[in-house]
Amino acid sequence: MNEYTKYRLELAIERVTATKTLIDNEAYRDSINRSYYAIFTAVRALLSERGVDFKKHSAVIGYFRREYIKTGIFDVKFSDYIGGAFEFRNDCDYEDFVIVSRAEAELQYQHAVEFVEVVKNYLEEAQNVCEDTGGDKLPAAND
Repeated sequence: MNEYTKYRLELAIERVTATKTLIDNEAYRDSINRSYYAIFTAVRALLSERGVDFKKHSAVIGYFRREYIKTGIFDVKFSDYIGGAFEFRNDCDYEDFVIVSRAEAELQYQHAVEFVEVVKNYLEEAQNVCEDTGGDKLPAAND
């Protein structure tokens, strides 16, 4: 795992922790932002391991769906998680009078925890495969 990937993965974990703190302090609307950015940063960790990055969120999400969901590397529910988190975050950040319940905030938090954990496990497993085979790239889909 390259240093940039490690940095982004650590940042994703930090954002998950921040989400929990916000929920515990009843800042539900702000927690939606941190949940989304935990997921988004985990995806950017995946991309950085392949030497890929984009400026637009939609491009990052599109690449993730094309390269990781359609290929079966990750379950399709993770496409739903990032898509839903992106829309909910946009509503919370840019719309007036959006009310977020504790239950909604906790659901987004659980999605972020699960998403970051599955990415972390994938990257760690890929690193072990690379070390075992002497390679320096992530395995292709279905390897």
